[in-house]
Amino acid sequence: MSLPPLHLSGRAVDFIDDEALQAMLARPADRGRVRELIAKSLDKAPLTVAETAELLVAEDPESVAAIFVAAHRLKEEVYGNRIVLFAPLYLGNECTNDCLYCGFRRSNHDAVRVSLDAEALRRQVLALEQQGHKRLILVFGEHPSYDAAFVAEATRTVYAVREGHGEIRRVNINAAPFDVEGFRTIKAAGIGTYQIFQETYHHATYAHVHPRGTRKADYLWRLDGLSRALEAGCDDVGIGALFGLHDWRFETLGLVAHAVHLQSRYGVGPHTISFPRLQPALGADLDAGRLVSDRDFLRLIAILRLAVPYTGLILTARESAELRREALGFGVSQIDAGTRLELGGYTRDDGGQHLEREQFRLGDVRSLDEVTRELATDGYIPSFCTACYRLGRTGEHFMEFAIPGFIKRFCTPNALSTLVEYLEDYAPPATRAAGERLVAEELARLEDGPLKAELLRRLERIRTTDDRDLCF
Repeated sequence: MSLPPLHLSGRAVDFIDDEALQAMLARPADRGRVRELIAKSLDKAPLTVAETAELLVAEDPESVAAIFVAAHRLKEEVYGNRIVLFAPLYLGNECTNDCLYCGFRRSNHDAVRVSLDAEALRRQVLALEQQGHKRLILVFGEHPSYDAAFVAEATRTVYAVREGHGEIRRVNINAAPFDVEGFRTIKAAGIGTYQIFQETYHHATYAHVHPRGTRKADYLWRLDGLSRALEAGCDDVGIGALFGLHDWRFETLGLVAHAVHLQSRYGVGPHTISFPRLQPALGADLDAGRLVSDRDFLRLIAILRLAVPYTGLILTARESAELRREALGFGVSQIDAGTRLELGGYTRDDGGQHLEREQFRLGDVRSLDEVTRELATDGYIPSFCTACYRLGRTGEHFMEFAIPGFIKRFCTPNALSTLVEYLEDYAPPATRAAGERLVAEELARLEDGPLKAELLRRLERIRTTDDRDLCF
């Protein structure tokens, strides 16, 4: 079995102009323009790439503080105070690539290579369901064994695993880009979001960290991947960059340029944007001079929230629990919890990390329960909701709801109902108490009317019957 040939659509476009982006970042900051752009963002209007650059070059304390305040406000207005929870599940770490920053690189002979078969996959999914997870992202190396048919079959296997109230309602995918036919095969399995990280948008850096002779060395094949996915009918896509490979401000512009390109060409921007930072990995070659400070990391999150107000921002367990807690206030809407990167790691819990079996070192290894309890205590609604995807609010339909901020009307009741499911089915007493206090506070804030009355009826059904998945 071989990797699919590199057949690019004749419409493939390299929309990243390195010189133009760098020129934008060389212009002087203007406090007045920062205020104008913040006002535009608060009207739910996405920013252009050039406008985003104006926020990135603003260094004075007053402007930076204003950006943070606005990002917090915008997140509340668009998504409310709910935080969507998910878990990554690695299916295989065989890889034909040799990315300098990755523990799975093919030249790392100390890596223990594993691919989960169907039965091993079922055991992992069952373990995740028993914790209370409803949403997974499946992660694959780039290898002939992990072709489109393999990804599709793995997706179907995950959906089929059910025990008691346990079920996975949304399977997202993080895998190498395929051709259009490959994406169609995967879409037919019922996936949610297809996520591809460009890693770095800077051409010279991309060439340096992705050696020639590998599939990933083809910058345009990867950059065009989500365009092919959209052409194949995958209307929910996610983009991302690995911060620490090049200037963080350039990478932020690259992400916004990608979002603008997808929106202008397909009418659908990215459903999610991810911004992981480099972390130690077995056999990795890291350039410490490019690593992003915590303060700049929080800035880029806030600026992304202002630049692309409709998209979900994902903050992963690469970061410490303390930093993740702080970052939630600046625009993050999704986090992973109870994460294990080791192949087969969800059925083993020895409390340690084994880098020979993992892609990189995690910063937050807390359980789903611990994360859920902290969120509830801090006033965030831990959400296990998957309603938008399953009720057709995806692609252009999602944009119609999300851009003006109306999505909050659906998110809050759905977040509360899925939280009550978790509290009833999985939570120990301390988490259940914290969660129920939060639910009561949120219900008190809701306007009286038909929506609230229906939500109360549904919450009572969840608490007194086996009825579940009562989404709006």
